[in-house]
Amino acid sequence: MGVAAAGADSKALLVAGVAGLVAGAMSMAAGEYVSVSSQADTEKADLAREKAELANAPEQELAELTEIYVRRGLDRALAATVARQLMKKDALGAHARDELGISEVSKAHPIQAALASAGTFSAGAALPLGVVLVFPTAWVMWAILGSSLLFLALLGSLAAKVGGAPVFKAASRVTFWGALAMALTAGVGALFGVAV
Repeated sequence: MGVAAAGADSKALLVAGVAGLVAGAMSMAAGEYVSVSSQADTEKADLAREKAELANAPEQELAELTEIYVRRGLDRALAATVARQLMKKDALGAHARDELGISEVSKAHPIQAALASAGTFSAGAALPLGVVLVFPTAWVMWAILGSSLLFLALLGSLAAKVGGAPVFKAASRVTFWGALAMALTAGVGALFGVAV
């Protein structure tokens, strides 16, 4: 929007759009990788600490696990039996799952998170970029604006539907913030008025 508002032609918009797509995808991937790597490091440190506690104070760890099950609704005798049996089979796994909230399903996977983030960003950015190829330069800014808002509303609705959240609220929220971002970007482009 900023480049279009600056008066650039379709070729310049396409170059800027592709550069923005690549830069945005890489930025999202890098940010996600760093964030999830930090989470993975924390999980490893928690597991190492838990392993040491199990080796140094197994009875205290059994009592701790028993209390967790009592708080979840088991009577004390059953909670102690469950804790003892689970610790006998896989003490670290039981504490990781029930005390720390770490399971194979929720475990941090930095590369997977980075690829997913880059892929979803690229897919979302490619939609309005395709509009540049279809519309003439005179209409392209308005086509990008309209199609981007439509795509935001559709993707927000889809995400809400898949997640079981209220569709209208999610679509409205993502469309509002997308429109605000586009307005600010177009304002900057119009203010400087420099074609790429």
